Amino acid sequence: MLNDLSSPATLAATRRSGKPREMVAPGPDEAQLRRILTAAMRVPDHGKLAPWRFVVIGADEREAFAALLERAYRADKPEPGRLELEAVQQFAHQAPTLVAVLSTPKAESHIPLWEQELSAGAACTAMLYAAHAEGFVGGWLTSWAAYSAEVAEALGHPGARIAGFIFLGTPGKEPEERPRPDFDSIVSHWNG
Repeated sequence: MLNDLSSPATLAATRRSGKPREMVAPGPDEAQLRRILTAAMRVPDHGKLAPWRFVVIGADEREAFAALLERAYRADKPEPGRLELEAVQQFAHQAPTLVAVLSTPKAESHIPLWEQELSAGAACTAMLYAAHAEGFVGGWLTSWAAYSAEVAEALGHPGARIAGFIFLGTPGKEPEERPRPDFDSIVSHWNG
């Protein structure tokens, strides 16, 4: 375990994002990943719509995923530079475990679209906390690929939007603590 996670408050207070390019093996095994994804399915979901899908991109699929990303990138930018293509390749191959989280709202529902989209974001966050509880580090990235309709469609859900790519693994080095907002500048009490 990365930290003493004996209380929920400690778990929440100690979770930090890791840089996917610094993550090393091992990543979650099948049982751990199942627990992480199951926890992510417990987020608030008004109307019980499950307006999200999780697509696990296995180690054996990373080359195909990299090829997809390169095709999609070249479609938007026909003459990319070498460094851009290297970044696309790195994105596809970093961290031992990769899960694409798709926002799949039900347009026909009376539940507001915004609430369904928030639920997909909550699923990403819950996945990060569950990974932390399992002793792993996670990183939630978007990049240009999250805004590519071609990538979303290739992930098996036409019309979906990518809420993010969740990278999971063991930290190659301890994640850095970043500056956090001042409590009093964020929290206020309404005095009606």
